[in-house]
Order: sequence, then C-alpha cells, then structure tokens
Amino acid sequence: MVQEELVKIAHLSCGSEYSGIQKEIETAAEIVNARIFYPEISIEEVQQVQDDFGLHVASSDLGLVMARAKVLVEGNTNADAVLITTCFRCAEGAVVRNELRRYIYENSKLPVISYSFTERTTSGTLLTRLEALTTTARRRSLLAREHQEGLTAGIDSGSTTTKSVIMKDDKVIGRGWVPTTNVIQSANEAYNQALETAGVTRDEIQALGVTGYGRYLIKEEFNADLVQEEITVNSKGAVYLANSQHGSATVIDIGGMDNKAISIQDGIPGMFTMGGICAGASGRFLEMTSKRLGVDITELGALAVKGMQQNVEMNSYCIVFGIQSLVNSLSKGSVPEDVAAASCHSVVEQVFEQQLQEVEVKEPLIMVGGSSLIEGVPKAMEDMLNIKVVVPPDSQYIGAVGSALLASGFINK
Repeated sequence: MVQEELVKIAHLSCGSEYSGIQKEIETAAEIVNARIFYPEISIEEVQQVQDDFGLHVASSDLGLVMARAKVLVEGNTNADAVLITTCFRCAEGAVVRNELRRYIYENSKLPVISYSFTERTTSGTLLTRLEALTTTARRRSLLAREHQEGLTAGIDSGSTTTKSVIMKDDKVIGRGWVPTTNVIQSANEAYNQALETAGVTRDEIQALGVTGYGRYLIKEEFNADLVQEEITVNSKGAVYLANSQHGSATVIDIGGMDNKAISIQDGIPGMFTMGGICAGASGRFLEMTSKRLGVDITELGALAVKGMQQNVEMNSYCIVFGIQSLVNSLSKGSVPEDVAAASCHSVVEQVFEQQLQEVEVKEPLIMVGGSSLIEGVPKAMEDMLNIKVVVPPDSQYIGAVGSALLASGFINK
C-alpha cells in the first residue's frame, strides 16, 4: 500500500496540553499521516496582534493562538492545513476560535477546522475531522471533479441505514437502502439491491467508493478503490446533485446519530463541523417522535407542515427531555400536527445553535441525508434562517453518490 504524503497541520490551541488530550490529537494525526506543529512567532507579534484584531483577551495562551493565526495568513510558515482547538468550557476561547477560523478561511487557501474539546476527547473522536482535513489538503484535484465517468458504485455504511448507488456517466441508475444491522451483511444487501435495479453485475463495476461509520470494514470486504470519511463525500455529492459546484454553498446533513454542517467553496469543503450535544438534534429523535405519534417516519414531514410549532413547548437539547415534552404535550391535548412541527423545529434549532455558529452560512443551503426528506425539517430551517433550502434529488443517498462520483477518478489507475 502506497503511503500518502505527509500533511503538515498547524495547531492553534489553548489548553490542550493542560487537559491531557494533546497526545490524543497527535495520535489521530499520526493515523492519517499528518504532523502537528506550532507556528513560530516573536514576542513582538504576540504583543501587537490583539490590537490588530481589535480583540483583547485575558488569556495569554489565546494571544499566542491569535499571533500564530496571523503568521499563517501572512504566509510566514509552511503549513498544509490548520486545526484550531479550545476548551469547550471557555467562552472567550469560543469567540477567538470562531473569529480565527473565519479569518484564516477568508484570507488564505488553507483548509481549516475547529473543535472544542473536553478532558474525555479521544483520538477516535478526532479521527474523522482530521481525515477530512488531510483529504482536502492532499486531494484538491480529486475533489475538483465535476463529472462521474464510467460505471462506478458507492456504499455508505451509516449508523442507522446503509445506502448504495450505481452511477453511469453522470446518472444514478441503481439504488439500494437497508437498515444497518451487521455492517458487512447490510452493505452486501444494499449493494445487491443497487446492482439489481441498475441491471449490472459486480464484475462490470469499474471502481467502488465506500464511506460511513463502517467504511474500513467494508473496504476490506469489497476491495474498494476509495475509502473516505463522510465530510468529503457528502459535501461533494451535495453540490454535485444540486448543480452548485461553482461558487459557495452550505451543506447540512442531519444524520441518524450526528449532524454535519459544511461550508463549500468551488466544490471543495472548507470550514466544517460535526457532532452535537445530544441525539435530540439527530434523525433518531425524529424516528422516536414518529413512533410516539403512531405514523411512519415518511409521514412525519407531511404532518409537520400542517402544524404550528409555536403551540408546543419542546426541549431541544436532550432526546430524553424532548420525548418527555412530546408526551406531556400530547397528554394536554396537543394535536399530532403541532407536535410533529415542534419536533422538526427542535432538531433544526439545535443544529442552528450548535453547528451553524461554527461555519459561514452561504447560499445555496443544501440539505441532504434521510432527514431532508421529512418536509418539516427543511421548512423549519427555511423559517429559521429566512433563506431557501435546496433538497436535491437522491439526497438520501448522498454519501453513496459522493463516493461513486469520486471513485470514478480511480478508473484505470
């Protein structure tokens, strides 16, 4: 196996060495063949930088972080990508983190991500983020791909569902969708469904890409040409399906376990964030809502667009308290339409407050993943942001589409 080129990641951090997670960061970087380093700065630069930014902080470490960001933008250090980390308990750190992420993103070509850590942050938690960061640094030519060529396949082994598509010359010709139980078995079932609907065999597939939580398992099972984390393939698939590969865009994927918000420039992910405080902001909460209302998840959206979320008070930060709010509302006589609308709004509210504060929201805003098909979710997002939300065709297959698209770059290689 060919070792990928080393990626040099400039680390702008306040407190990671004190919290005990610095080793976790370095371990995650080592797995993706990256090296963490700290840009060199002078005392004079630290003293001047707060005046330059018009942002005066009490923490001397945050002053160092700001000075390092400035030398990166000015091109005075050799970096391929940037990682900004601060403690999640520090409000001052959150302000600096957000400002510097935008500053670097807007004033340099360096891909940048930010993360607020806890003492329990592990290398596994960081791995997907650093994998996406290093992919953007290494594979800009692959990510710039605008068309799918040949006959390729994609498999997305998600936390709750496994999806697969077959693509031929820019068209999706086969689809498969099954619940995720056994990772390998579910991948085979979804892939076979897609092959059957496309009318082709495995031997005819020229290249295969895989993504999702089970991607490493299914990579070995299927001898995949491309194995890639969800940030890269979802963002690429989204702008491809929405015909928005040029200029800027924002992609939101509300998944079964976590959420992703990605800022796109010219078809390539720049800033992004993933995760959330609780499953109350995920598709899992919507599934539980539909079960409590006695409707199929596919019917929840149509119910929600008929309701008024203002009529129901819903806890948007915890799946347990959210369900408790739902039950209490029904016991007081709230109609199912209002409860469905409140549930969709609750999920979107947390995505807005947690994910969309971390990225630059630019139109078009493209919503993908299974939750995008629940009409009440994009409607709640439109109402909250007062902008048009685009749900492209095949949005629920987004990871598989992005994988099949990018896999076509490996044909005959």
